[in-house]
Amino acid sequence: MKYPVKRFKSLTVALKGIEPFIRNGKHLRSGAPFDNFGDMRSREILANWLICAAFNSESQPERLTFASTRDPIGGDGVLVDTATEETWPTEHVLALVPPGDVGEIEPRVLAAVAQKLDKGGAAYATGKTLVVLLEGGGERPWFPNKVAKALPRPLHFGAVWVVGLQGVEAGEYVYNVTQMDEEAGIAHVWRVRIAADFDKWTVERVQ
Repeated sequence: MKYPVKRFKSLTVALKGIEPFIRNGKHLRSGAPFDNFGDMRSREILANWLICAAFNSESQPERLTFASTRDPIGGDGVLVDTATEETWPTEHVLALVPPGDVGEIEPRVLAAVAQKLDKGGAAYATGKTLVVLLEGGGERPWFPNKVAKALPRPLHFGAVWVVGLQGVEAGEYVYNVTQMDEEAGIAHVWRVRIAADFDKWTVERVQ
């Protein structure tokens, strides 16, 4: 279904636009929404950007982009297929791992998914893409396949992605981007490395 949207000129322009907020981790956590971009928060813009970067690494450059929209669908932005103009509304939720926490990460991701499902069930989730923003944990290992196997049934959401910062290496921001395939019970994982000058990025398929 097509919706009226506002989008960045390119993913490169989008990345430069959110550079100050990526460098300022506090803004990603609690910064105010941007009125001129559909009330999206910086963390929501970053997460949608990361999904597009991962997807496009195995498709055409700029094939998938993202945009904002308010009513009638609301939500946290939409993913846009520039070839077909098909759109997928997104809903975002935080899965927080507090500093010093040594518990398993997988239950936190699953709890975040359940939180969104509890908000409205099938009527709320159907036709939408759920994006879980994993905050904290850093380089701690976790097992995405466990999450894919344990996702609620029926899931209702059309897709589930998990994005999180892996670390900062020589000024480069490194993120993991995970797509859950609940039917197969597996996860697909990409590593997105943003250059220190925020002018370019590379993507590696790691699972």
